[in-house]
Amino acid sequence: MTELNAFFGMLSGYVWGVPLLVLLVGTGIFLTVRLRLLQVFQLPHALYETFVKPKSNEQGDISHFQALMVALAATIGTGNIIGVATAISVGGPGALFWMWITAAFGMATKYAEGVLAVKYRIVDENGEMAGGPMYYIERGLGLKWLGVLFALFGSIAAFGIGNMVQANAVAGNLKESLGLDPLITGLILTLLTGVVILGGVKSIGRVSAVMVPVMAIVYVAGCLVILFIHAGDVPGALMLVFHDAFTGTAATGGFLGSAVMLAIQKGVSRGVFSNESGMGSAPIAAAAAKTNEPCEQALVSMTGTFIDTIIVCTMTGLVLIVTGAWHSGYEVSALTKSAFDTGLPGNWGGVIVTFGIVFFAYSTIIGWAYYGEKCLEYLLGVKALLPYRLFYAAFVFVGAGVKLDLVWNFANVMNGLMAVPNLIALLGLSGVVVAETNRFLATRKGARKADGAEPSSTSP
Repeated sequence: MTELNAFFGMLSGYVWGVPLLVLLVGTGIFLTVRLRLLQVFQLPHALYETFVKPKSNEQGDISHFQALMVALAATIGTGNIIGVATAISVGGPGALFWMWITAAFGMATKYAEGVLAVKYRIVDENGEMAGGPMYYIERGLGLKWLGVLFALFGSIAAFGIGNMVQANAVAGNLKESLGLDPLITGLILTLLTGVVILGGVKSIGRVSAVMVPVMAIVYVAGCLVILFIHAGDVPGALMLVFHDAFTGTAATGGFLGSAVMLAIQKGVSRGVFSNESGMGSAPIAAAAAKTNEPCEQALVSMTGTFIDTIIVCTMTGLVLIVTGAWHSGYEVSALTKSAFDTGLPGNWGGVIVTFGIVFFAYSTIIGWAYYGEKCLEYLLGVKALLPYRLFYAAFVFVGAGVKLDLVWNFANVMNGLMAVPNLIALLGLSGVVVAETNRFLATRKGARKADGAEPSSTSP
């Protein structure tokens, strides 16, 4: 077992090495150029579509907002707390800058995924929408075998990174903070997961639409209080981020040497892990949205990367820097808690971090439940959905009480391999994305002219 774990650990390092990270970011740069900085010029409209526009009664299973919340449920996780701490403690404050750069280009990638997800989705035997990379790979590229590979990798990754690893994080945190037996935590998590996912995407959408905003607001509010208390240190923290992005700095304990390349590597890798742009997971949720216009949902999907990395990860990063926790010498897993304990009075810091880890991890569990079931549905049909949901909930209990080194490494490999078929499709179908975007913007511009209003943007 030890040798097998070491093998998958080594394989994970190769899969998530420089070539894949370059391909992920490079795809984002390529799409940014082809879409002429759409993620910049269309961000205001994207935020309007997400938070202001009335609910749609068009074809689909869940609203724009619910589809985004399902995607954010799976995306906003322990990586926003522990992952950011890892990046900054090893790569220095400059890693946060490279997370921003990754997110900026990743927004174009997330947009393209959303366009293709809605354009190539189908209605399954249950009358529900089914879409994602496996469908646009098959129907757009005509490469069914590549779609099968994506679905296989995705269905396996769901049980690891999306399920057992998250359950283990919750159980470990509650045992440390409250002394709660992991088996009890596992039982509660299993029941809560089962109740939600047995209702399918509509149930997941309703729960995510309430839980994700609440958990994000509570966590970000805690960060803002700390930044307000340390307001005088914020400008210096931002200057340190920009300076160290290009010069490098000493890492935790002063012995891990952090050069510019290390800052870039950690910033890019944690950014990708956090927002999942290019991974192919989020478009599965986007495909369920109530819309007849692929580009509308794509704009909404794009805001997920903005919220996850530009807002939530930035908050964590700045808190770590202004409190000095990033070079305190604590274990990575305890850095953010240390920052909150230092930055907030009383015991509120530990409470907020515990709240964040528990709810972020649980939201990831239910979000990935939908991703996994749609991958399995593509492989085996709708008959596999009920057994899958029951097994998925049961594995939450398993994950809460076992050591997961092997599971983590294996699932990490599957998660990385998901990206390859998806990126091939995004590059191969980039012309479709551009054509759909030009049509959408031309139609919107025409509608504005007819109403006597000036268009908000001329790009792309």
